[in-house]
Amino acid sequence: MTTQIQNRLAPSTGTIVEAGTAFMRLAGLDGALPSSASASASGVATARTTPERLDVIVIGGGQAGLAVGHYLKEHDANVLILDANERVGDAWRKRWDSLRLFSPAWGSSLDGLRFPGPPNALPTKDQMADYLESYAAHFELPIRNRTRVESLTRNARGFVLKTSGGILEANKVIIAMASYQQPRMPDFARELGPDVVQMHSKDYKNPGQLQPGRVVIVGGGNSGAEIARDLCATHEVVLAARKVPEVPVPTTNWIGTRLFARILLRLVFHYLLTIRTPMGRKARPKLMHGATPLIRTKRPDLARAGARFAERVTGVHDGRLLTRDGQALEAQNVIWCTGFDASQSFIKLPIFDDQGEPMHEAGVVTNEPGLYFVGLPFMYSMSSSMIHGVSRDAKRIAGVVMARASAQLRA
Repeated sequence: MTTQIQNRLAPSTGTIVEAGTAFMRLAGLDGALPSSASASASGVATARTTPERLDVIVIGGGQAGLAVGHYLKEHDANVLILDANERVGDAWRKRWDSLRLFSPAWGSSLDGLRFPGPPNALPTKDQMADYLESYAAHFELPIRNRTRVESLTRNARGFVLKTSGGILEANKVIIAMASYQQPRMPDFARELGPDVVQMHSKDYKNPGQLQPGRVVIVGGGNSGAEIARDLCATHEVVLAARKVPEVPVPTTNWIGTRLFARILLRLVFHYLLTIRTPMGRKARPKLMHGATPLIRTKRPDLARAGARFAERVTGVHDGRLLTRDGQALEAQNVIWCTGFDASQSFIKLPIFDDQGEPMHEAGVVTNEPGLYFVGLPFMYSMSSSMIHGVSRDAKRIAGVVMARASAQLRA
């Protein structure tokens, strides 16, 4: 009888939550009641006080994060993918308008879902973005967008991630962020006058952003060459950079997309240039810390389009760019194609060497058990950070994660 009276008088859990929410709204604290409130054994709703905990958290929702998430889901892992962007694929959508991939569609797929369209066509950046979004939807990958990781630390229970959406804990963490995060520009860039339009390649979209006059592109890697070609039809273009090695075969014509691209992407980048081959070990330091060889747009192509060339820029004097050989370049526009920093300062763990590079063995961090990388440049091979190569590393890392988990259960 007493129990029946108590049950009749006690409000339901939903009523308590609704009343609490209403009170918070009246008090001007709308949204302060956590959505994770749950009912205690006594029937009273209590806010969740412990962090959300998962077995595996993947940081980064680009191609590397989606690939490793796919393989972990195949193993039924309790996994969550965190991505700072609004939508899957936004990292591609935000790049310049005319960007096309170097790899044809046949080489631009992640494992399990073929890239749509003609196999030898070169996908646009928006097509790549849409493909990644469809990949995530096809495999129903658990992605939490608009969630930026602010710090990664460790306690006695495992890894702790402070994010823009709250605190998360995980037994294992896979960092699947590309190294192209924070734009790098020289300090002397601020010495240019306010009448000069300048931007980093990350912010370049199309010629309409620039004013009439000369454009000096600082940096001669693939981004610099591609943007220079994009601008030659509308502006006077000077490419100021040291000479970069060039892939000695065409990759965009009929024979290029069908033969040379396969040799370059599938054979050279994927199998010959790896940490397991003498050729790969010799080339790795140069490729990691220097410009990638020009793949599609090369100096003869730019010269035919009307671009001129200058030595690399070393400073600014009297509002002009100074080159290594002492030439002063007047510019109305400057685009800095000077690379990126990995922006890994959120990792508050002792995993970096004297040069600030993460210490790992093919993506496995040995001095922090449970921490892994996918998508780093030349992590295992030249193709490790490329669309056609990331799935192999993702499959291997997911296998290591699950094998170690099984071993711990057996122990």
